[in-house]
Amino acid sequence: MENGSNGEIPEDANEHCPGTQSESAGKSDSCAGCPNQEACATAPKGPDPDLVAIAERMATVKHKILVLSGKGGVGKSTISAQLSFALAAMDFQVGLLDIDICGPSIPKMLGLEGQDIHQSNLGWSPIYVESNLGVMSIGFMLPHPDEAVIWRGPRKNGIIKQFLKDVYWGELDFLVVDAPPGTSDEHISIVQFLQATGIDGAIIVTTPQQVSLIDVRKEVSFCKKVGINVLGVVENMSGLSQPLSAFQFKRITMSGEEEDLTEWVMSCLKEKAPEVLNLVACSEVFDSSGGGAAKMCSEMGVPFLGKVPLDPQLCKAAEEGRSCFSDNKCGASAPLKRIIEKLVSTQMAERMDDVA
Repeated sequence: MENGSNGEIPEDANEHCPGTQSESAGKSDSCAGCPNQEACATAPKGPDPDLVAIAERMATVKHKILVLSGKGGVGKSTISAQLSFALAAMDFQVGLLDIDICGPSIPKMLGLEGQDIHQSNLGWSPIYVESNLGVMSIGFMLPHPDEAVIWRGPRKNGIIKQFLKDVYWGELDFLVVDAPPGTSDEHISIVQFLQATGIDGAIIVTTPQQVSLIDVRKEVSFCKKVGINVLGVVENMSGLSQPLSAFQFKRITMSGEEEDLTEWVMSCLKEKAPEVLNLVACSEVFDSSGGGAAKMCSEMGVPFLGKVPLDPQLCKAAEEGRSCFSDNKCGASAPLKRIIEKLVSTQMAERMDDVA
């Protein structure tokens, strides 16, 4: 779709299209036979008044960060949730907006299942995990957590717009937006609705193997086409990492049956090499022989933020709706915290440059 002086010009438009926002859109002689004629003739003209309302809401938000992924199941929502927890722990005012309409997992990951949205004279009130961490999700509006959201694009776009213009966040340092995987209607909408208010950029989450990176390349391409800065790529589930003492040990018999030898192995280690039990064992889960996310970032000219291992303690924190940084049990928390600190320092430095 091209941009003209009178609005966008659809790719399948007739020659000499007057533009979708022109007063003659759908009515001029050049519109005859165009597949968009009826839509153009009946569409409202002029700037969208809702965009003005969104701009007013977003005027109190300093930083807006999108969290994207090329495909589902790579841990995007986990990263969004833990990023929000970490920023709140740094004493920032944080909002987490879940626009993954068909798969809203943020209420679960923030420990907010069963909460309802409340309205005040200022608008919809976010659900607060802590005084400086508010959350909004379609998940709060479903009558039952197992309820499927079966909506076409326009209705999805409508609820995203409503979240942006009607939710009263107050003063925020960071608004983290957890988007659905891929490059769908929701992505185009969030960019169009927020672009005038300034989007700091996008964090893209992937796993190391090529089947994920293929789609991440498309996500990077999408960001470049719509003018969204890629803040960096996080390689999630980058190997399995957990204390050796947390592993189970089994023998697989010739018939395929499993024999649990954990107790015997642990007894041997305690007796003959007790110091080994304090080690963390690591193993590759996905094939990263192609160079993983780091190589892809180098090829596509975008920052590589780092690797986060697959850690059962991080999975447990997400299941229980809590921060993985609240104790020292999660091995993934250290690399994740370094990534977040790098991100924050970069954003703060850029903001200082803008002010200067």
